[in-house]
Amino acid sequence: MKFKSQLITQASGSVGGLTFSRNGGGMYCRARAVPTNPGSAFQTAVRGYLAQLTAAWSTILTQVQRDAWANYAANTPIVDRLGESKPIPSLAQYVRSNVPRLQAGLSRVDDGPTTFGLGDFTQPAITSVTGSSSVMIVTFEDTDDWLDETGSAMLILTSRGQGPAIGYFKGPFRYAGAILGDDTTPLTSPQNVTVAFKVAAGQQVFSQFRVSRADGRLSASIVLPKTVV
Repeated sequence: MKFKSQLITQASGSVGGLTFSRNGGGMYCRARAVPTNPGSAFQTAVRGYLAQLTAAWSTILTQVQRDAWANYAANTPIVDRLGESKPIPSLAQYVRSNVPRLQAGLSRVDDGPTTFGLGDFTQPAITSVTGSSSVMIVTFEDTDDWLDETGSAMLILTSRGQGPAIGYFKGPFRYAGAILGDDTTPLTSPQNVTVAFKVAAGQQVFSQFRVSRADGRLSASIVLPKTVV
């Protein structure tokens, strides 16, 4: 639970029977819901990635590699749920950088990045999402550095179909696909991605975009909505 108070002007998380969060209108409070644990194949896979990375940190990475991640983490703060920019622990940075790579079938990066920062990318656009085929057409900037780098990728996660009046969505998202970088023959815009859930015309799909660079840097996310046709 985090909060700033005069009395409470900023808060995030749960305390007692209350959960504090934010949406497009600002901070709000609701009754705390006890999450279910259905143990879906996707949840199980992510838990497996977490266990794999935690084990690799302790038994595979060298002290030099762990120190490199510590240096990167100390110099690459992350914006938290209250909008404050703070460094996170080195293991957390290693896991943050690598879980999306494993989801996308990319190789794990054990050497800590020597370039500080999360890395930027040009905001993509969604041309259309078609309900009958579940295909989303994504356009992106062909001149971005990540696209010419083998081992990099734009990672795309999508939501379930949402009502047309929903203006703000923070998750959950499910991995849908990746646009892979290639230093020999880069892909050209646009590309098709199959959304992660079955959707219907008139619904909205929210898509989360991040770029993982070959050295392990993982960008902040961009979330874009699109109405299904």
